[in-house]
Amino acid sequence: MRRPGCKLSRSLLLRLELKSNPRLLSVVRAAVKSLTEVSGFSAHGCRSVTRAVDEALSNIMRHSYGGLLGEPITLYFRRIQRRFDAGTDCGLEVQLWDHGVKFDPTSAPVRQLKELRPGGLGLHFIRQAVDTIEYRRVGRTNRLRLIKYLADHKSQPDC
Repeated sequence: MRRPGCKLSRSLLLRLELKSNPRLLSVVRAAVKSLTEVSGFSAHGCRSVTRAVDEALSNIMRHSYGGLLGEPITLYFRRIQRRFDAGTDCGLEVQLWDHGVKFDPTSAPVRQLKELRPGGLGLHFIRQAVDTIEYRRVGRTNRLRLIKYLADHKSQPDC
């Protein structure tokens, strides 16, 4: 959600192309952890972003591609800066693109935490981990956009 008078600027930090395969999740987790560390996130922020990306990727592999191996997934990581009248928020934007079944995680119901059973908490973890979650379907491509802002860098003149 943008504030009035808010301008966004972005610069690409990293692009990852992979094939759907759960064995690659650990590789992506390591890359995300390193990227968030060098981007200035706290230990908690690094874990939050890494968890959100891991859950989103797992959902793409499991649900969008139905467990099929070798299907394309592209991740884009951008530095994002949100300027508004009171200052600047700096953060990280992650976009996950796939060509699987259409599914809008922003409108999906979240399972109640008090329901004690395995699975179904991925969307809950993603929603708690990031500041913004957006979904679009462009042609045959699902585009999930996650944004996490650096809490300690708010109102800084430059990110």
